[in-house]
Amino acid sequence: MGKFNRLSSDCTAIIVGKKASIDGSTIIARDEDAHTAINTKKFVVVPSKDYDLTYKSKYTGLEIPVKGHGYRYTATPNGNPSEGDWFEAGINEKNVAMSATETELTNPRVLGHDPLVENGIAEDAMVTLVLPFVNSAREGVQRLGALIEKYGTAETNGIAFSDKDEVWYMETAGGHQWVAEKLPDDAYAICPNIMVIEKIEFGDHDNFMHSEGIRDFVNKYHLNPNPIDFNFRNIFGSQNEADSYYNTPRTWYGQKLFNPSVEQEPTSQNMPFCRKPEKKIAIEDVQYFLSSHYNGTKYDPFGTHSSGDEKDQKKFRSIALDRNQSSCILQIRNDVPANMAAIQWIAFGFYNYSPYVPFYTNIIDTPANYKFAPDKFNMDSAYWMYKLLPVIIEPKYHQFINEVNAYRDDAQSYAVGRLDSVDEKAKTLTGSDLQESLTNENIKTADHITESTTNLIDSLIHQTLLSSKIAFNLGDGL
Repeated sequence: MGKFNRLSSDCTAIIVGKKASIDGSTIIARDEDAHTAINTKKFVVVPSKDYDLTYKSKYTGLEIPVKGHGYRYTATPNGNPSEGDWFEAGINEKNVAMSATETELTNPRVLGHDPLVENGIAEDAMVTLVLPFVNSAREGVQRLGALIEKYGTAETNGIAFSDKDEVWYMETAGGHQWVAEKLPDDAYAICPNIMVIEKIEFGDHDNFMHSEGIRDFVNKYHLNPNPIDFNFRNIFGSQNEADSYYNTPRTWYGQKLFNPSVEQEPTSQNMPFCRKPEKKIAIEDVQYFLSSHYNGTKYDPFGTHSSGDEKDQKKFRSIALDRNQSSCILQIRNDVPANMAAIQWIAFGFYNYSPYVPFYTNIIDTPANYKFAPDKFNMDSAYWMYKLLPVIIEPKYHQFINEVNAYRDDAQSYAVGRLDSVDEKAKTLTGSDLQESLTNENIKTADHITESTTNLIDSLIHQTLLSSKIAFNLGDGL
């Protein structure tokens, strides 16, 4: 893409409305993958401050003046900042969550009329330019949309926003076009690396937003293949053969989990953007989907289904794969006070092995091993600790997976109990006392799960060393 190379890509997202979740939370969640197996990640807090500067992207060369008060927010940037911010996912002090981005494609016909802008806004800059300055999910869409219309975008992306009431999904296309749809409260949506938003209702301002002049643009260049409605996916999307093997199977599997009675083909490009789930969706369900690899089907690359042969197992792009880096579930709860309602669940490394660790976001700092991600392997880094797991487990997957699953279940049970306990303690605190307390509680949570992970690694290494094929005892050759 022009003078710069794509650093992060190939992600999977799921968004859940408050009436579709089991506890009334809004949820936006995403796996961040990369084109290579290693792209170090960390978890940080950016403090509130007054801005009066020119933002310059190290990735695209974009320059934008930034002024005004910025709220405190959490983020999961790259460990190495040499290529820019890449803050990816976080929650600000107003309990607005943002996840950026799902890499998508605009079809060549549209790009001919509205090319991508080489020094426009890209994934590296979106969270930095938007999340500190918005008071609601709707404002997030509006701010990013205005920036894209003015400065253009360097890539085609899907972006999720949420607050305690609303979940919005926004998609960009070409250099300056975009739409956004509010997810129905009782629905969920799966978003792989393909455009998913369908029919736009231009008069319904409560549920849809879009770039100014998008209808005129489509009409002027005769871009709508079915003019009886305005289907964003059909007009702007790629819809090529590769999508049926790289993208749509992930939607198929997610909808298979949450709507098991619906029969669909994994390669179908007509699956709906959102569905009402057949049961309420819990955090554990979101974790399972984001860590999945077509479990229980013949397409599982780990060969867990007896009917799948090697060809089936390699047919579709799995959600859990070697390029996994950082998975975040951004949860805004509605059953606790606002000052403790926002939780950022984080899993580093290969998601099928790593637990999700819950962090309150009304904090002043993050645990030491979560904000340390050097280029070289270091066990003092949470990122590298979790990246070590697949190195040990993958060669002996079927021997180790039951122990790994038990470890992840124990970590989740601990996490759930921790939230109960900390919520209760936090009810008596406010202001800086609450922030300091939640910061310390996050450290305790991270320390406990880090110790559990270290114990798992110790167990797996011992088992591996004691089962070496290159062993020989006195008398073996006689």
